[in-house]
Amino acid sequence: MPDEAQTILVIDDHPLMRKGIVQLIAMDPSLRLIGEAGDGQRGLELALRERPDLILLDLNMRGLSGLETLTAIKAADLDSRVIILTVSSGEEDVITALQRGADGYLLKDMEPEDVLHCLKTAAQGQIALGERVATILADALRHETQTKTIDDTRLTEREREILTFITVGYSNKRIARQLKITEGTVKVHVKHLLQKLQLNSRVEAAVWAVRHELKPG
Repeated sequence: MPDEAQTILVIDDHPLMRKGIVQLIAMDPSLRLIGEAGDGQRGLELALRERPDLILLDLNMRGLSGLETLTAIKAADLDSRVIILTVSSGEEDVITALQRGADGYLLKDMEPEDVLHCLKTAAQGQIALGERVATILADALRHETQTKTIDDTRLTEREREILTFITVGYSNKRIARQLKITEGTVKVHVKHLLQKLQLNSRVEAAVWAVRHELKPG
């Protein structure tokens, strides 16, 4: 149904790429385009005004870069899920974007149907990672956390519980409803568990949990 469609904002400084993305979004009735921008500043303004469910963001843009735009969006405390769509598969770019709060990372050379599938995955609250990106991230985390076990982290029972919900893509608001606690309390638990895992983002925590076979009870 149209009223159930997830709203999406596209921010990319390449007109032809934007046009292709817009056409791709139009193919799926579960997604509804509410705006497009050719630079980070305009994209940020649209994000604050429209408050979309999803934001598809280019990483390398003139002026306000993708990382700067991402940081500003996350600082604004929007509920929007931000998915990076870029040509860069460099480990540093992937890790930095996820550390700054990106909810997914896709590559522009992916097949259109795979991009669409990932967008729908993100719309359902799950992490959206291209196959190559997932491998890059897993390798990076393996080097950083290969000797740390679940017991080593000293997570509390509540923190483990919240981590399992993060793994399946629940937002803080949804976790709060599920556990019958306040959203503010969830944020505090998330902050503490990230500190204990020595990670910087929910996406990194989710990948860590999957690798350590921490599953919802």
